[in-house]
Amino acid sequence: MPAVGGFDKGTGRAYPGNLTPYVTVTCVVAAMGGLIFGYDIGISGGVTSMAPFLKKFFPSVYEKAALDKSTNQYCKFDSETLTLFTSSLYLAALLASLVASTVTRKFGRKYSMLFGGLLFCAGAIINGAAKGVWMLILGRILLGFGIGFANQSVPLYLSEMAPYKYRGALNIGFQLSITIGILVANILNYFFAKIKGGWGWRLSLGGAVVPALIITIGSLVLPDTPNSMIERGQHEIAKTQLRRIRGVDDVEEEFQDLLTASEASKLVEHPWRNLLQKKYRPHLTMAILIPFFQQLTGINVIMFYAPVLFQTIGFKSDASLMSAVITGGVNVLATLVSIYGVDKWGRRFLFLEGGTQMLICQIIVATCIGVKFGVDGNPGELPKWYAVVVVLFICVYVAGFAWSWGPLGWLVPSEIFPLEIRSAAQSINVSVNMLFTFIIAQIFLNMLCHMKFGLFLFFAFFVLVMSFFIYFFLPETKGIPIEEMSEVWKRHWFWSRYVTADSYNNGLEMAKDNIGVKNV
Repeated sequence: MPAVGGFDKGTGRAYPGNLTPYVTVTCVVAAMGGLIFGYDIGISGGVTSMAPFLKKFFPSVYEKAALDKSTNQYCKFDSETLTLFTSSLYLAALLASLVASTVTRKFGRKYSMLFGGLLFCAGAIINGAAKGVWMLILGRILLGFGIGFANQSVPLYLSEMAPYKYRGALNIGFQLSITIGILVANILNYFFAKIKGGWGWRLSLGGAVVPALIITIGSLVLPDTPNSMIERGQHEIAKTQLRRIRGVDDVEEEFQDLLTASEASKLVEHPWRNLLQKKYRPHLTMAILIPFFQQLTGINVIMFYAPVLFQTIGFKSDASLMSAVITGGVNVLATLVSIYGVDKWGRRFLFLEGGTQMLICQIIVATCIGVKFGVDGNPGELPKWYAVVVVLFICVYVAGFAWSWGPLGWLVPSEIFPLEIRSAAQSINVSVNMLFTFIIAQIFLNMLCHMKFGLFLFFAFFVLVMSFFIYFFLPETKGIPIEEMSEVWKRHWFWSRYVTADSYNNGLEMAKDNIGVKNV
């Protein structure tokens, strides 16, 4: 019996391959797909705290926040229309990710990225030129369609291109791009908010064209993955491509295993229905619960609404945007820690350490805000040192997320799915992520108004639950080739009752010949 949640590695083989400059550059370009998602998360919160933007599109919120000094601090930004502006994107992304599954499978990962970039570009142009709320919402929906396609295809692309030893670090490039997008958006908001004439918000929203063009042009020059080529019958090209990305001539073993996986996947007529089979129970569970828990860490509350949140705890508008820049910087630096450590320390260690760190910080932040604001939301004169302490612990919380649930929430689901269900399962992963991002974005300001400082304790409770879930139910996937991943479930103390030696008797996923996972 392996350790709880762990994996007892067997004696097997490793595929030959190196981390070539070609595959590194390819993965860096593909990971840029995260920029569009990150830029949007960062830009939304900053724009919704700009007075000229609120005055033009959401006058009732502007009056409530700026003119009515009697308003409870917890409730000053509470507006269903304002949150619909932010959250409509995630509903659109949810729908797009379901369609993206078919596009990714039939036309390849790169064309899904291209489509995402074009849609995001169109949405950015409409938002930058918006004359009314309807244009804002339409632009947001197109942005959402773009994000749905990109988030469905990029993590799969990275996991399939990367050599298994470096898969964690290269895949986390996607999360690094998200964090860089957030940071750039926060910095731009800070400077655009200072533009005289109050039209800086147009530059913030229209600026999304830049990351959209990066992923659009990038997808045109990227090669497709060998897995995707084989899936579409291009066997010889796939073999040549596999040699090129692995940097060795001896790829026969890995190529044959990819062919085996592909042949088995073609026997699957209904990948969505197939997901319900008993042997895919752990995959489906992870595809649903990991993104669900990722959103209930409370991170998007901080990132979406950081400027609004900091204004609420007593920072002036300018200072609140600057505080958001600081948290964005912490986010980027901590993600670099994850890139360094994920293939050394493993996924489970980072998940559990980050969860503990977030839990402690959320309890401290809730206590600080609760003591000063109470339940009536009136802090009186807020000392500068007090606000600095709150921001400090929020930064430590962001760091904990950025080297655990942030990158691993995308990495782990994208590396555990067998080829025959990979596109469908990744679509479920993205859809659940977007659904709960939408729900939390839509109700957060309302929850802040009603739950007050208790909102942080609400998320702290879920961080505790998710840490227990990881400890007991997620096996370690560090250093295991994607096509051998079934072995981790077969040897797990709980999932072995669903995934047995007979589960892959069609030869898929190295189950043939009882081949174990190599020593690492």
